[in-house]
Amino acid sequence: MIDQVRTTRLTNGLTILSEHMPELRSVSLGIWLRRGSRHESSALNGICHFIEHALFKGTRRRTAHELATESDRLGGQFDAYTTHEMTGFAAKVVDTEMPRAFDLLADMVVNPRFDEDDLVKMIEDTPDELLTELFHAAYFPDHSLGRPIEGTEQTVSTFDRSITADFHRLNFTPSNLVVAAAGNVEHNRLVDLVTAAFGGEDKRSEHQAASPAPAVAAPILIERKSELEQAHLIIAAPWPSAKDPDRYAASMLGTIIGGGTSSRLWQSIREERGLAYSIGAGGNTFSDVGMFTIYAGTSPAQMDQVFDLSLHELRRIVRDPVAEDELELAKQQAISSVLLSLESSSTRVGALARQEIIHGRRISPDEIITPALSVGALGNLNGFAVDRSRLEI
Repeated sequence: MIDQVRTTRLTNGLTILSEHMPELRSVSLGIWLRRGSRHESSALNGICHFIEHALFKGTRRRTAHELATESDRLGGQFDAYTTHEMTGFAAKVVDTEMPRAFDLLADMVVNPRFDEDDLVKMIEDTPDELLTELFHAAYFPDHSLGRPIEGTEQTVSTFDRSITADFHRLNFTPSNLVVAAAGNVEHNRLVDLVTAAFGGEDKRSEHQAASPAPAVAAPILIERKSELEQAHLIIAAPWPSAKDPDRYAASMLGTIIGGGTSSRLWQSIREERGLAYSIGAGGNTFSDVGMFTIYAGTSPAQMDQVFDLSLHELRRIVRDPVAEDELELAKQQAISSVLLSLESSSTRVGALARQEIIHGRRISPDEIITPALSVGALGNLNGFAVDRSRLEI
């Protein structure tokens, strides 16, 4: 594959990435912040997600209505999201509209209004407690990865204009930003646009590092909610991080256990016995830690059976070699996923930004596919399962 990715790093620390896809008439572009809920103190839990939404409430140049009208006029797709380790603002537009789309995104990121009345209305819409948040808090105790991305009612209620604007000023600085585009984009033109918007000196006084790697716990957590008809189950174990060389073997293993309708869990629990409404498994990776989870939704009366069968499949994957046909299917799924993602400029630009933030470099599709193909059923795959999963079952 011919790599069409170009990189420019400004002197103020901002990174610009582009991938030229000349066959398209569209451009997917965005601005990513090297900050997520992991970088928040306990008192500021949820503020990255809060700011993500606040930026759509208006800037010093545009009202919220003008932002909405202009995005509709561009005819594209605008999106924003917050994760534990980054926050992103992205758009997909016709290639000729890239300058206007970037101006809109840059205005939101650089010049938010943070009107007090708008913030109060946002505070009134506080998040609900979800199963995954209860699980994260128990699995990563006393650590920012264990806190909900959306924050809590107690923390969000304190986010007034002063607190919100201060966090934005200290963190939304050039050295914390990654600008990326994929599609029919000219790299030098993108650099000119970014330099005009962000090319000044980075005035932040110090670099704020991510929280240290967490020590995981092994709790048994039972939460009773009488209003729910279903029972929801999560089983977790340690997993390689996003940077671990074992992540490719781990991905194959996760697919075999619970990555699709042909997986062991789906076939055993859903197809053969009809015990669960939903069942699946997979790895969730961060820059320095990962976790493998099995999730099931079932009736309370069938919970014990689903739990026992899930543990049975985990024991079996550790003790018995994976069949060659299972591994081959997992490899084909992985390769197909990588190759199909190349069809989407939105997926490609998101990958560019995430690779820069997590790995500090570009990882080509060939670099992903090659180690996936080298995974062996009797070698590094089962060796990983025995030596690295540390399943306490």
